[in-house]
Amino acid sequence: MALIFPCTFCNSFQLQRKTFQINRRYSPNFRGGATTCEFRIPVEISSPTDRGSLAVPSHKVTVHDRQRGVVHEFEVPEDQYILHSAESQNITLPFACRHGCCTSCAVRVKSGELRQPQALGISAELKSQGYALLCVGFPTSDLEVETQDEDEVYWLQFGRYFARGPIERDDYALELAMGDE
Repeated sequence: MALIFPCTFCNSFQLQRKTFQINRRYSPNFRGGATTCEFRIPVEISSPTDRGSLAVPSHKVTVHDRQRGVVHEFEVPEDQYILHSAESQNITLPFACRHGCCTSCAVRVKSGELRQPQALGISAELKSQGYALLCVGFPTSDLEVETQDEDEVYWLQFGRYFARGPIERDDYALELAMGDE
């Protein structure tokens, strides 16, 4: 079933009740004081039965949140990010950037598979070891994951680039930096 709505161009003339010169070459059906033209927007409306063949499969995702000592189970459609689906079901999971650039929402896959084409925060090497990011991960099967310590994953990702090991937190330097702002 298709509905046709008049274009906003015509509606604005009708509301303003002004006379404008119209180039008949580009709008042959817009004559004199007419209030409609052939510029109409077709809108396709489908019923739920029409969409039956386009249903997106959902998968059960189980997240073992090590930091909070909680296990979450929820359904996620294949075309939605795991983190977004969890939040829409009032499940709180760790995150920071939501763009796949950091390691705050990093998990280790225990079973199942997911797709994460935009996960820039973890290397291909870590992905092959079973690490994933929930903020940009799409489930492709039932999935069981375990949250990871952000610092641990960051160290696995970038640690080899720091010659002396992890950097110790310097609270005095942090105080000085905050005081400069």
